[in-house]
Amino acid sequence: MIVRYLRIVLALAATALAQDSRKVTEPSIPPVCAVLVANIGRAGGSIAPDDESKPDTVRIQAALDQCVPGHAVVLRRAAVRRDAFLTGPLDLRKGVVLVVERGAYLYGSRDARDYDRTPGVCGTITPRGGGCRALINGDNVADSGVMGDGVIDGRGGETILGQHFTWWNLADEARKGGSQNNPRLIQLRHCDNFVLYRITLMNSPMFHVSYSNGNGFTAWGVKIWCPQRARNTDGINPGNSTNVTITHCYIHNGDDQVAIKAGTGAPTTHISIVHNHFYSGQGMSIGSETNGGASDILVSDLSMDGADNGLHIKSDKTRGGLVHGVTYEDVCLRDTRNPVVMETAFSAYVPTANAPQDLIPQFRDITLRNVSIEGDGRVVLEGLDSEHPLSVIFDNVLFDTPANFRVSAHHAEVKVGPGPFNLEIAGEDVRVEGTPGKGTKNACTAKFVPFPLLE
Repeated sequence: MIVRYLRIVLALAATALAQDSRKVTEPSIPPVCAVLVANIGRAGGSIAPDDESKPDTVRIQAALDQCVPGHAVVLRRAAVRRDAFLTGPLDLRKGVVLVVERGAYLYGSRDARDYDRTPGVCGTITPRGGGCRALINGDNVADSGVMGDGVIDGRGGETILGQHFTWWNLADEARKGGSQNNPRLIQLRHCDNFVLYRITLMNSPMFHVSYSNGNGFTAWGVKIWCPQRARNTDGINPGNSTNVTITHCYIHNGDDQVAIKAGTGAPTTHISIVHNHFYSGQGMSIGSETNGGASDILVSDLSMDGADNGLHIKSDKTRGGLVHGVTYEDVCLRDTRNPVVMETAFSAYVPTANAPQDLIPQFRDITLRNVSIEGDGRVVLEGLDSEHPLSVIFDNVLFDTPANFRVSAHHAEVKVGPGPFNLEIAGEDVRVEGTPGKGTKNACTAKFVPFPLLE
């Protein structure tokens, strides 16, 4: 099984503070049980119109169903002109890995009917959404994964068959009211010891990866890309889970690069987000669902370049809970409009009429250490009230032009030091303790690297 060849032995640079309680090294691809060769080819970066009626869903699913646990189903290009697979929703199996080899492309169907949970709902706007299956689904399948140096493309920017709009157009239309019924790229529930390794994920119609109610998730060397304008295209969202590592990943998208969620149910704990590069997107986020509780979270060796939000903790009284034991260290932020935002009245969420109003968001024991912020923008430090203040430490946190930053702060207990801190914090019910010391600014120039070429 994957647990054997993953060799759960931690060798990350942030070992001493890593919050994932496992020990994780670079995964490896398991032995192969079946190789499927591409029958169709790409055209203009997608599937040729004549090939839209030639899905590979049945043969890929059959290979997954028949594979022995501890082995992999491999998708392989046949030649330059035959390098693509077309599929509707697939169901992963326990102990079985799907591998998309270098040079192979797995494309999602543009037919909304392929994804329907209820006939005719996917590809429409309804009050609640959730009417689509994901492209790749895992339900109660332990020790499985998706690997390889190939590409999985959800085609969110292409026209839905039989319509005049794309999945992303539908998401934009839903701003007027309701929720878009768009498929996620990968959705995983109760999948312990799941691994994403080296795979490139592109253009999801909605979230790229959703992982919930599991123990043991590793994303290593994953690239996620879609345009900044693509709404609700989160990168990786772990929720109500424990022992999660996201490392050596590159994420450029239109929403949260990572959103650690903790809705109703089990808490989200022991999370390590280390050695990553983020680009456009909405932030390295915790929330907005926090009512299940989130704790023991480490974000280390992160660069963010050109994002809307940087380090973001968000919630409100309709979905609030306790977030504590969060450490951000060795972080480099550049040209990020809102580099540090901790807000207990998250305005982007519009509650329903019967939504609860007594789920108290509390953010405690938050530490920023060795953080460098370049550019200008806004810093938000907002606890809920005097009984539930934000508790945050700034230790060697330096802004290159502090006068160019606007600060909004209230109901906050701020500690500074022992390292330097050069931003003035003041506001209603704000207490600042400690004295900034001397130190060296985090060296960031070499950490801002271009997004890797997409093959």
